[in-house]
Amino acid sequence: MRLAGARTLLPRGAKGAGGVTTTSGPLAPTPTRQQARIPAAPARPAAGAPRPPAEPLGPRDVFIAVKTTKKFHRARLDLLLETWISRHKEMTFIFTDGEDEVLARHTDNVINTNCSAAHSRQALSCKMAVEYDRFIESGRKWFCHVDDDNYVNVRALLRLLASYPHTQDVYLGKPSLDRPIQATERVGEGEVRPVHFWFATGGAGFCISRGLALKMSPWASGGHFLSTAERIRLPDDCTVGYIVEALLGVPLTRSGLFHSHLENLQQVSAAELHEQVTLSYGMFENKRNAIHMKGAFSVEADPSRYGTRAGGREAGCL
Repeated sequence: MRLAGARTLLPRGAKGAGGVTTTSGPLAPTPTRQQARIPAAPARPAAGAPRPPAEPLGPRDVFIAVKTTKKFHRARLDLLLETWISRHKEMTFIFTDGEDEVLARHTDNVINTNCSAAHSRQALSCKMAVEYDRFIESGRKWFCHVDDDNYVNVRALLRLLASYPHTQDVYLGKPSLDRPIQATERVGEGEVRPVHFWFATGGAGFCISRGLALKMSPWASGGHFLSTAERIRLPDDCTVGYIVEALLGVPLTRSGLFHSHLENLQQVSAAELHEQVTLSYGMFENKRNAIHMKGAFSVEADPSRYGTRAGGREAGCL
């Protein structure tokens, strides 16, 4: 469903190819009282040749925030440090909840948020608030959030982001639901109302243009993100969707190139792996869930299929 007056936002010279479905509408005159629109269900990514770039991008243009917690530094983060992060330290910033001298020796971009280590919506939103503020301070063009079980194909990420001007309102990612989330919005003392919006799941990663991030400031900067999250009592990624879609009226641009452990990763074609922006691993329907990829190492030795360590040599699947 499209609202009257909505306009289609496509990158310059694009015709909707390249794995994304985009629609956009104008900014509401009174965004804090705007109800969320309900766009059509996520479309299957379109196939086609790469789109012409809207602007060239380099490592210093993109801010990749990796959210983690101290108890997963060895179990999850070490794998990322030895694969994709090792090659892209300049653009990767790790947000955690405890000091770690071993981690600090690998990269200078470690931020101790001093947030709780609990996996609660308050703790998750605390970290997202710090991520947002650090991105704004950085002056970079794009903010991308991923979890500590994500593999980021930076080449594919830059190719995708280069298709959109960073000054426009762009919210890129993949929903984990097949319908808009329904929430209760607290708008006053004892006053609530229903609100519906799409959000990109943080488990697959998502990206926001600087132009849009600046418009989020009244609800996200300087600690406001926490109070906004409390307004709908949902986790961090849902709160981002609430701000962008429900308050600012900017719909999610869905991309099939982002992947979380909540989907069957065996269905990702090996022939198309190099095109994917993010991958994940874990459990799906009580079974081990990872991309299907042959290699010299067994699933037991490398359950993520991201790569492995061999005599100190860094490797990665892409």
